[in-house]
Amino acid sequence: MKHIIYYLGVLLAVAFIGTTFTACSDDDNDSANVGLGIKAFFPTKVVTNQPITINGSGFNGVTEIEFPSGIKVTNFEIVNDGMIRVNTPSGISADGGKIVVRTANDEAESRLPLTIGHTHVTGFSKQPGESAIGGELITVFGSDLEFINSVELLNADSVFQLIDHKDFYRKGTSNLIFRVPLKDIYKGSFVGYLHTYDGQVIPLPELAYEPSADGGHMEIVRTTIWKNDGSLGPINWGGDYRFAPESNSTGEECYTVPQDVWEKMKSGSFYLLAQGSDWIQMRITTGWWSTTWTGDDITTGNERIIDNGDGTFYIEINFAGDPILEVLDAQHLLFTGGGYTPLELYFEEEVWIDGPGDQEVKNTIWKNDGSLGEINWSGEYRFAPQSNSTGEECYTVPQDVWERMKTETFYVTIKGANPQIRVTSGWWSTTWTGDDIFPGNERLADLGDGVYTLTVTLAGDPLLDVLDAQHLLFTGSGYSVEEIYFIDIVHGGGGGSSETVFWQNSGGGAVSWNGTYRFALEGHDYNNECIGEFPQDIWDKIKTTTFYLTVEATDPQIRVTNGWWDTQWQSDFQPGNERLTDNGDGTWTLEINIAGDPLVETIDEKHILFTGDRYTPLKLYFK
Repeated sequence: MKHIIYYLGVLLAVAFIGTTFTACSDDDNDSANVGLGIKAFFPTKVVTNQPITINGSGFNGVTEIEFPSGIKVTNFEIVNDGMIRVNTPSGISADGGKIVVRTANDEAESRLPLTIGHTHVTGFSKQPGESAIGGELITVFGSDLEFINSVELLNADSVFQLIDHKDFYRKGTSNLIFRVPLKDIYKGSFVGYLHTYDGQVIPLPELAYEPSADGGHMEIVRTTIWKNDGSLGPINWGGDYRFAPESNSTGEECYTVPQDVWEKMKSGSFYLLAQGSDWIQMRITTGWWSTTWTGDDITTGNERIIDNGDGTFYIEINFAGDPILEVLDAQHLLFTGGGYTPLELYFEEEVWIDGPGDQEVKNTIWKNDGSLGEINWSGEYRFAPQSNSTGEECYTVPQDVWERMKTETFYVTIKGANPQIRVTSGWWSTTWTGDDIFPGNERLADLGDGVYTLTVTLAGDPLLDVLDAQHLLFTGSGYSVEEIYFIDIVHGGGGGSSETVFWQNSGGGAVSWNGTYRFALEGHDYNNECIGEFPQDIWDKIKTTTFYLTVEATDPQIRVTNGWWDTQWQSDFQPGNERLTDNGDGTWTLEINIAGDPLVETIDEKHILFTGDRYTPLKLYFK
């Protein structure tokens, strides 16, 4: 009965929404029928001198535009019969109001009001006296920051230069990011300025600027959560674009989000990239249509919609403090509405990219969201691999990550005044290093303020032999586990190239025309034949870009096919083939790009298989 009531509620909600949406469409058609009409304008919140685009119909005969407060403008650009560009005049009252366009015989009024903004800066990512190296990103915090149109800084010749808003790294209503010029920047301390459309001049902190010596710079790295593979089309108040966490997958979602990624989406910002039409009405709600993020739909003209200028747009989503956060786990996340097609969900993280030399980058495995507290000889901090999840663990580790933890060094952030740390199995049968770890142990680095870093290498320890069956447990007393992570090496721009390893051999043997080294898209390993499952973003990258296989061999014969052996990429690869490189240390690297090959069309269901003879796969990676 509960389900019947729930689905009836959804049907009623959809019916109501459809009625509302149809009414809007009728208004549009009426305007079109009479010739002159305003469909939308953007942005809807402005300051003096800011450009506005008005969309509608019958504009070829427009002679005058009237703004709120009775201010009339005759200087504007008619782009075509459906578009006008005009700069916001001065003198509009803070209350705002409707826009009116007039021809000799007719006039039309906008449905939405024009509102007036005012830029207010509350802080910066850099404080007075700090250094700012060429290439670094500086963030401005505040409100109505979309009205900032340039940054003024001294160039290398002590002449002020303007960084135009089109060159900002990101421009939003509450934060704005610009990059310090890499080389053409004055070496010394000075105050720069922010400029707004309406003539405000806002000083930046006095910073010690310096050109980059090695070409290094801050880079915002995009990490894909989900990507539309083309199977889902434009939204029309449907429920197709529904996302659920692993902990509450019901089969109704288009994508099941790994639990650690879901928690990250709940705790900070992530982004939606979408294809837009002339009119966008976006509702970010739950799968039960019960709670809408921000309390209202996001429509064309909303300052959250950032136009990329290529028919796509993005919005930043942050659920912090919003009522939707309380129901997401149970009710899922749904994107619905009309006039747009979701293309990608992703995170963005800021990383410093050096010139010559290498850089250490933290690669988080798991992070405490605050739900687990101090250990007192308890079993809460228990971790299991996907291949042997029993529901007793606090986190199920993806299989490829688990294999890395067994073979590579990883790090644990410990918080506690006087910890006694036991790293053991979930059966308490085998303790790593054979003993508990206390402050003063060489494996435990004291960072101060009751925070420690524990360096863990399981290779060669008896604990390794029981981990798969018995799980991994952190217990003891006087501490909590805050984070578990790898430290990966990213090669700088001056030497080498970066590797992103997405699978590493944990002890598997040589290939001899067998089906051992078979890999699947996550959730498609129906018969448990594969030794690795990859999330959608990695799988999409495998299908569309170059990746690499390194093998141990002296005379390999490598075949790249699918798990049914019915479609092969090119021919077998042996020494002498231009794609197969001898590394000179007993290993070979095969460069693979299957984009456009018939193999790509088969691997979602039939997997991808590396077979052949006389070699052992060591790792798969992107450069």
